[in-house]
Amino acid sequence: MNRRHFLKSLLGLLGTTVLVSFVYPLVRFLAPPGGEAAGKKVVMKRSEIPEGSAKDILVGNIPAIVINTRDKGFVALSKVCTHLGCLVDYDRSNRRLLCPCHAGVYTLEGTVVSGPPPRPLKKFPLRVEGEDIVIG
Repeated sequence: MNRRHFLKSLLGLLGTTVLVSFVYPLVRFLAPPGGEAAGKKVVMKRSEIPEGSAKDILVGNIPAIVINTRDKGFVALSKVCTHLGCLVDYDRSNRRLLCPCHAGVYTLEGTVVSGPPPRPLKKFPLRVEGEDIVIG
């Protein structure tokens, strides 16, 4: 192998690497969100979440929270803030969800109360079957 052939091969390899490093994030950005969670179901017992408390879970690859509200029963929400993607925390004493990054505040149903989030939190389908809770 001569020097010219080696440099052409090296340049081709580097060019391919640069192309892939730009194309892959672009494809991930343009792909519809939530594809990882489609078809995934999480089953848990009702007794795991007493009234007024919450439990963190994963639905597919998405961090989520299941809350047993006093008024409306169980609700499953994504923990990913719609502003910049930080994970929200459950504030049990004030009965709300807080984003620690930019002070976004959500109700226990996921609607925006204040702060910069542009949309409500994503809700996951949830049904209660006897003593089981099925999410997804």
